[in-house]
Amino acid sequence: MAKYLLSVHSVEGAVRDPMTAEEMQHFMERVGILEQEMESAGAWVFGGRLHEPDTATVVRMSDGEPLTTDGPFAESKEHLGGFYIIEAKDLDAALAWASKVTEAIKTPIEVRPFSHESKP
Repeated sequence: MAKYLLSVHSVEGAVRDPMTAEEMQHFMERVGILEQEMESAGAWVFGGRLHEPDTATVVRMSDGEPLTTDGPFAESKEHLGGFYIIEAKDLDAALAWASKVTEAIKTPIEVRPFSHESKP
């Protein structure tokens, strides 16, 4: 089975309707059920939510020395908010999981295959 990255994207400044405590609890339950479904199906590898882009630090080489700068690598209104790494038999199966994720969390999901298997 191939591994795929399901990227959860957010748009800076996009305003969602505020959720009540009950709506937030229902949202978290939906996500939990989806993640349990992925795990039960053997698709779940790893997932996580990221802090805001302004918490990022970029490391690059400059004159042979590592240089760090605060902030995201690319200045953009759209940013990676979280991700899932899944295993799926093919792209269609990965897209089916992405469809379930976008339905549960109501944000765009980008699907990308890994170029090769990495070592454990």
